[in-house]
Amino acid sequence: MNKINKKRRITDNEIFRFYTCNLTVEMTAKLCFKTPKTVLQWDKGKTIPPICRRLMKMYACRDLSPLDDSWDGWDGWDGWKISKGKLITPDGWPLTPNRIIMGNALIEIGASEELRFQREVLRMARKLKNFNKN
Repeated sequence: MNKINKKRRITDNEIFRFYTCNLTVEMTAKLCFKTPKTVLQWDKGKTIPPICRRLMKMYACRDLSPLDDSWDGWDGWDGWKISKGKLITPDGWPLTPNRIIMGNALIEIGASEELRFQREVLRMARKLKNFNKN
């Protein structure tokens, strides 16, 4: 008796997770606080919860404008994105948590007008970066 190879059909959920969001089963499970078994059930066609779908889209460099809470003087998140752990500005600058903290620290101490101080901080940061390479 010949065994017939059954080809597994790729579901829309699996296409969304892997091809659209570029996420592995393990990455998706960690991102959505689920088990890999749950993610595999989604891949087989079980409905992905909307909040998990939103997290997956945000991870895959999706626009943050749906989170807009615009009010007078604030343009909201229009043009901002999240991509693989980095906040991307509308100008395309990738911001890591450390860069955000450093920028906020400079503003807090009033250094935004002090170019000499900013140059010194950047020079020291470059030295520290090169020091770690050696």
